[in-house]
Amino acid sequence: MSERRHNLTLDYTVALQHYLSEPEEPALARAHELGRKALTDGLGVLDMATLHSCALAATLKHPLGDGERAQVLEALEKFFLETLSPFEMAHRGFWEANLVLHRLNDVLEAQAKRIAAQLHDESAQLLATVHFALAEVASQLPDERARDIHAARGLLDQIEQRLRTLAHELRPPILDDLGLVPALEFLAETVSKRYSLEVGVHVSLHRDLPATVEAILYRIAREALTNVAKHAKATQAQVVVTEGVHCVVCSIRDDGVGIDAAALAPGGGRGLGLLEIQERIDALGGALRLGANPPRGTDLTVEIPLES
Repeated sequence: MSERRHNLTLDYTVALQHYLSEPEEPALARAHELGRKALTDGLGVLDMATLHSCALAATLKHPLGDGERAQVLEALEKFFLETLSPFEMAHRGFWEANLVLHRLNDVLEAQAKRIAAQLHDESAQLLATVHFALAEVASQLPDERARDIHAARGLLDQIEQRLRTLAHELRPPILDDLGLVPALEFLAETVSKRYSLEVGVHVSLHRDLPATVEAILYRIAREALTNVAKHAKATQAQVVVTEGVHCVVCSIRDDGVGIDAAALAPGGGRGLGLLEIQERIDALGGALRLGANPPRGTDLTVEIPLES
């Protein structure tokens, strides 16, 4: 037992004995203070239960009569519950913050969808208008000058393609039109063609996922596969999506050179791609696991909770 925890146990025992002898509000307030200190020190509810048991062993050293037993048990329960009140408040605050993050994420997804649509539709209309205007100007110029106009139109084509790509990255239309599975399969096909990386997709779901969760899973898969293609020197990758108990699990595995050990350590030096994935998962109250994929390669697994 650490010195800090040992001292907290002694303080708890003294405070409990004081409350049993004088069950007044000042003594009960000490229980709340001890619970808050334990929370600050990183202890959990199970730690508090263990600490309470140790204090009981040191406090109840003599037999209790029937009338005294009921009174003492009630006091013990009240004291213990008061020590847990800071944990309850912290849990409630976390739940409310998580709810706000969920709603914020929904708002961001809706905004991304709207911006993507405007970027695609409005830019296409404007660029088409410019194309027609330049074509009209080119028809009235000598061939040598018209070639300059044609070159400018070529640049407009590149801009249009880039804007289309940005709109797709913000919110892929296939995700809204056909759902997660076709979107992941299209992503795998695109990565395979661009990077000569064989990508397989395996999805086992028993229900439709919320649109926000589908969008997050798609972006995580895209970011992970891009990292694999650019840095892992892999020949194969797999995207596996399964439904667990009240959660959805997505794993991206490859047969590449593996990941730096520093990135596997808590608080390790992770790149911007992994940090972005972590932020997306945190917004939904999920978890990220990063490890080896025997016999070689990396396994990135995310777990996102689902409402019952």
